[in-house]
Amino acid sequence: MPKIIVLAYSGGLDTSVILKWLQLNYDCPVATYTADIGQNDNFDEIKVKARNLGVTEIYIEDLKEEFVKDYVFPMFRANALYEGFYLLGTAIARPLIAKKQVEYAKNIGADAVAHGSTGKGNDQVRFEIGYYATDPDIKIIAPWRLWDLKSRESLIEFAQKYQIQVPQDKVGEPPFSVDENVLHTSAEGKVLEDPWVSPPNYVFSRTQNIENTPDKAEEIIISFENGDPKKINEENLSSYKILKKLNHLGSKHGIGRVDIVENRYIGMKSRGVYETPGGTILYYAHRTIESITLDRETAHKKDLIISEYAELIYNGFWFSKKRKQLQEIVDIGQSNVNGDVKLKLFKGNVIVLGRKSKNSLYNLSKVSFENNEQKDQQFAEEFIKSQFKKIN
Repeated sequence: MPKIIVLAYSGGLDTSVILKWLQLNYDCPVATYTADIGQNDNFDEIKVKARNLGVTEIYIEDLKEEFVKDYVFPMFRANALYEGFYLLGTAIARPLIAKKQVEYAKNIGADAVAHGSTGKGNDQVRFEIGYYATDPDIKIIAPWRLWDLKSRESLIEFAQKYQIQVPQDKVGEPPFSVDENVLHTSAEGKVLEDPWVSPPNYVFSRTQNIENTPDKAEEIIISFENGDPKKINEENLSSYKILKKLNHLGSKHGIGRVDIVENRYIGMKSRGVYETPGGTILYYAHRTIESITLDRETAHKKDLIISEYAELIYNGFWFSKKRKQLQEIVDIGQSNVNGDVKLKLFKGNVIVLGRKSKNSLYNLSKVSFENNEQKDQQFAEEFIKSQFKKIN
């Protein structure tokens, strides 16, 4: 029997039911841990809900800056995309939450942690690998794999039995499930399960419909230092505020929506509708500044590892030796990734207008069509012949 359990608590129906279930089934105190990573939650209400359920140890930790600076930005330095589309908004958040939850557990003398992930999703893997990476001896409780509450109706009945507040919109069958942080909002399940049926407009909460976006384009300049964005339109901002401002700009112009069917780590396919407005702008901007600051060999080798890097994050292996090794490879070249990218935002599009850098490898004298000396033509002919010999 655990001494103290720390539950990853959102204040929603699922984790409130889990909190009560833990109290009923384990003869020990249950504490709650909530991570603020930029989601649109009322944290005062979360505290009240936990107190109403008899919790005395309640901790809400502001991780917004750390999340963006130490998790999101390193991932974007790698240009990570899972299966060509997904910018990993949910996957990148889970390792940080798991790590901080275990650290809090240690601080209060707890020897067990619990989460609300179901047995069908990726998050159970991400959370638990993150727990073990932080403390290999930690006890993990996953109620969805243990209890006999198998449906939304059974959770609501349990909540009503124990006088747990159930939001009115949870009484009926919810139309889809949502995950949110400063990087993205994801929607999955129910009305989205048929991949042939277009997502209803009410699914989108973070970005404007293309039809409602401004008819006038907006130009911005993003300035990079060592591969990370530092300024927007010459204004210095913290990592979190950079992403928050890009989110606002992207939302306004309908940027960052993707509708994909992805391969989950546990083996099934899943349809997800994601909104990543600021991240989408940042992705294009970072690749653009790299195009003039990375040499060909470095850029191409980096592209070869993107798929593996992204898959490690998707599967929950942020703290693995392999991901850290790949990060070191990525970051070696980022010391040269400095400069400005000029972009146009318009009707869901991120359009590159220009790029410049003190570390630029672009040589106008070599590429200009106005410089066609005979010796250059002879070199090209010899080069082509040598390459032909390599493949024959």
